[in-house]
Amino acid sequence: MINRLAGTLLGLSRPVKRSLALVVDTALCVLSVWLALSLRYEEWTPIQGDQWFAVLVAVALALPLFVVTGQYRAIFRYSGAAALMSLTWACGAFAGTYMLVFAGLGVNAVPRSLGLLVPMMLFFTVGLSRLVARYWLGGLYVSVLRRKARAQVVIYGAGGAGRQLAAALLHDPDMALRAFIDDSRQLQGSSLRGLNIHSPAWLRAHAARLGVTEVLLALPSASHARRAEILNELLPLGLHVRTLPAMADLVNGRVRMQDLLEVDIEDLLGRDPVAPDAELLGRHIRGQVVLVTGAGGSIGSELCRQIVRQQPVTLLLVEMSEYALYAIHQELEKMTTGVQVLPLLASVRDAARMREIMRTWRPDTVYHAAAYKHVPMVEHNPVEGVRNNALGTLTTARVAMECRVRQFVLVSTDKAVRPTNIMGASKRAAELALQGLAQRESGTRFSMVRFGNVLGSSGSVVPLFRKQIEAGGPITLTHADITRYFMTIPEAAQLVIQAGAMARGGDVFVLDMGEPVRIIDLARRLVELSGRTVRDAARPDGDIELHVSGLRPGEKLYEELLIGDNALPTPHPRVMKAHEDCPPWVELARMFEQLEAALDVSDVPRIKQVLQFMLPGYQPLPEVVDWVHLEMTAMRAAAASAASAASRADGRDGAMELAGDLGVEAKASGDPVSV
Repeated sequence: MINRLAGTLLGLSRPVKRSLALVVDTALCVLSVWLALSLRYEEWTPIQGDQWFAVLVAVALALPLFVVTGQYRAIFRYSGAAALMSLTWACGAFAGTYMLVFAGLGVNAVPRSLGLLVPMMLFFTVGLSRLVARYWLGGLYVSVLRRKARAQVVIYGAGGAGRQLAAALLHDPDMALRAFIDDSRQLQGSSLRGLNIHSPAWLRAHAARLGVTEVLLALPSASHARRAEILNELLPLGLHVRTLPAMADLVNGRVRMQDLLEVDIEDLLGRDPVAPDAELLGRHIRGQVVLVTGAGGSIGSELCRQIVRQQPVTLLLVEMSEYALYAIHQELEKMTTGVQVLPLLASVRDAARMREIMRTWRPDTVYHAAAYKHVPMVEHNPVEGVRNNALGTLTTARVAMECRVRQFVLVSTDKAVRPTNIMGASKRAAELALQGLAQRESGTRFSMVRFGNVLGSSGSVVPLFRKQIEAGGPITLTHADITRYFMTIPEAAQLVIQAGAMARGGDVFVLDMGEPVRIIDLARRLVELSGRTVRDAARPDGDIELHVSGLRPGEKLYEELLIGDNALPTPHPRVMKAHEDCPPWVELARMFEQLEAALDVSDVPRIKQVLQFMLPGYQPLPEVVDWVHLEMTAMRAAAASAASAASRADGRDGAMELAGDLGVEAKASGDPVSV
């Protein structure tokens, strides 16, 4: 009711507000005289007879003084020190005149003490009225008025993190906290910071009525599986959901508004990582020299972070991107003490440079993460893609053998299984290179670890979808039925290290990626958890449209992790070992020579042909979409067309000359001319 009254007052016109202020000040003059009389007689006494003259003089003096000093031009809810000073001057002038009349001259039936008491009461009551207007209308009510424009928030979780988050919300002008939600029956029905703690069922029943727009998950200790359950319950409500990170990721364990994150796909998947085996993690790292190629990439950089925690003697960062190398080196320098971290600019295709590095530091273990991984990019740039992914791996592996590296672990991809694109074929060729080299007697154990998409990597769909949602859409999909495996980068890096530690030579390890995810379902859930709706046939007025553009060259509807069905368990529950056939090294070496020859002359059809021969079952796209090849083909076609046009023009000129000659002869002989 108070808020409605404030709203009514603020909605009045300025003249009406001024008139209302005059009425209020008149009433305050009456109140001041009554309070002064009550103080004088030490009892609550009504104003009687000639005492009303004191009221009349108070009103006649105060209101003109207030008008002259600009009291009614001020906006009370924004009044400050200047308005208070103006009121002081007005009340001072009032006091001098009033005291002269009643204390000095005296009036019958009016105590002389009123000359002093009434000005004091008037200053107190009018000043108090201005303070009430300022802090009620300008503070409390303004926040209520803005409430509809503010995010109406509930906090899911009434524990320590929820309490800290509520405290942080007090200082956020864009959010209004309405309630707490908690699963604990012991907490439900109680209150926290003056707000009730309800059950999840209450939120489902009352969210729309209360205008709730956002849910903040304050459950930093909850498992991903539990978070997934909660998110599935919240999805039908169409609320924007944000979450706090794990307590370990909070600065000093304290919750701040800037700690809130959009819901991570890890929470949507509900997949909790298995605690790593400490012995496997450190087996080929602790106290050794470790080299990581592609150290600035998504997987390579996370491998480096995991490796420095295991305290190697030296970590060699090999990367051909100066910016990426600088960034990861700076990060690792802040993370570690006692580990020598060396940034080395190099290309894995440069045998001399790789040999120079390995001979200098003699690494014990190499993690080979350098690769071009984007399917469309490699499809349009096949020469560089194959040269880097396939020959770069072979070059680095051969140098590792020469330099007596003990462990060589290749980071591979599920796209290498029955590949349909150049990128996948190049990675399968890289796997074959290591399997072939493992057949030779050497001191190096080669292994490869194959897994699917990692969350948050460069070019990943999740950050792309988030950007498209923030921009208002549309979200672009290549196919409605496309599915992919997903895993977090830290979990993938830990499993790569642990799998490599179990290698015996030529091993193909496959990571348990959980269940594949339909990309269109993922997109829908991200839209809904952002508080928006999907625009489709069922909801044509939705916020975000899903646009299906069609599969890109070489893109698969689904990915596989195994070529056969012969996966074997390993000591780690999320690492399997596959047995896959490999041609003899002699044959493979010949194929790689042919592949290198085709690469040297940028013969894309020949490159595809060699890969097809090397990888049984690989069916490359018949058309060549290499940008250089397409441009050269277009240029040749244009040149041929120009030459043909020139030839036809020369032919027409010759025919005209011949016709002219024949016409002259015909005139001489009298024969008709037919050309």
